[in-house]
Amino acid sequence: MIFNFPTNLFIEALAVLFAVTYLLLAVKQDVKCWFAAIISSTLYFFIMYKAGLYMEAWLQIFYIVMAFYGIQQWTVTNNNQSKFIVRSWRWNTHFWVIAIIIILAIITGLLLEKFTNAALPFLDGLTTWGAIITTYMVAKRLLENWIYWFVIDMISIYLFLSRGLFLTAILFCIYLVIIFFGYRSWIKIRDENIKNA
Repeated sequence: MIFNFPTNLFIEALAVLFAVTYLLLAVKQDVKCWFAAIISSTLYFFIMYKAGLYMEAWLQIFYIVMAFYGIQQWTVTNNNQSKFIVRSWRWNTHFWVIAIIIILAIITGLLLEKFTNAALPFLDGLTTWGAIITTYMVAKRLLENWIYWFVIDMISIYLFLSRGLFLTAILFCIYLVIIFFGYRSWIKIRDENIKNA
């Protein structure tokens, strides 16, 4: 058993609550989403580390740093303009970004496999590097972040189920639904920006 019942289950439930709050607020383009992310990521650092998902654990530190960056980016933008601007990358940029994520996941997986007792090191690396790039995309308000998150979260569901993190796996199933609505919402915002430009 990975967790001591019920204390760790309560901590995981709290982390899930703040993670859902983060995503719902991000869909609404509310800067407060980043504060929920800080709390959720702090809790998840300890949860993932204890579960042997070391890349996922250290990813939470990155999330905390990016949350502060996101607060700065969204606050500055909101103060300088009245509307939320959604951007996109070119397809060739996505090709190179995905290639880099896969290469880094392979390198990280090999290192974790050789030097640690990490669980599922290659998948852990893939979801971690994918999440690092995608969190940056959210902070920069790139529309395609939702597509990246969908793929990452699908893989993460398997990863978390394999480590007994059932509440977190349920959270990521909920994420898949929210992602769909988030993507539609941001497309609508992008189209309105283009129409009003």
